[in-house]
Amino acid sequence: MKRNLLNSLILVAMAVPGIAMAEEASPVSANINLTSNYLFRGVTQTNDGAALQGGFDYAHDSGFYAGAWASNISWLVDSLMYNSSSLEVDTYLGYGGSITDDVSYDVGVLRYNYPGKFVAPQVTADTNELYGSVSYKWVTVKYSRSMTDLFGTADSQGSAYAELNGSYDFEDAGVSVGVHYGKQTVANNSAFDYADYNLSVSKDFGGYSVGVLVNKTDITGDKTKSVVSLSHSM
Repeated sequence: MKRNLLNSLILVAMAVPGIAMAEEASPVSANINLTSNYLFRGVTQTNDGAALQGGFDYAHDSGFYAGAWASNISWLVDSLMYNSSSLEVDTYLGYGGSITDDVSYDVGVLRYNYPGKFVAPQVTADTNELYGSVSYKWVTVKYSRSMTDLFGTADSQGSAYAELNGSYDFEDAGVSVGVHYGKQTVANNSAFDYADYNLSVSKDFGGYSVGVLVNKTDITGDKTKSVVSLSHSM
């Protein structure tokens, strides 16, 4: 999927003379990100240009969550300018929990929204997906399946994206490293199928994180891309 859209909640400690008190963790969090290139499933959404991104999340103690996330884009413009959008807004809700200390799961539904100018509803790139994942320690397997045509591709309902992700935190150093492999299959349009893979590393600086990602796909003619990002969670 585009990235892990649910961020950790922040617990704020308060000091009162003679008494140590702690506020309850807020169920609402926010995030903002500046990136040199917005890659989604290995493919640039900004013609290799920069993007400003951000979102809000609500997480309930029960495991239920919901949120919204947005980014500028530049891929969704046809040659005659009949259809265009410069914004992607994702809305999602789901449920996650733990089976054991090492095994967790997450299921949900996500809608990719592209507000803009379209000559007819049937040409919109808006897409609905169901997703589910299972994690064991630092390894996650995730599967997403479209309930509509995939990003405006005709007759592509039922397209799927399967991915394997690994992430490991060196807590003492504030460094995280990640690996990813994904396979996009487009229903009734197998010529559009492709795989993507990347390596990433990020460093935390007191609530701000600087990340570097190197990405490649097996799309003919695609070149290796390097992406630098700066993010902050609140």
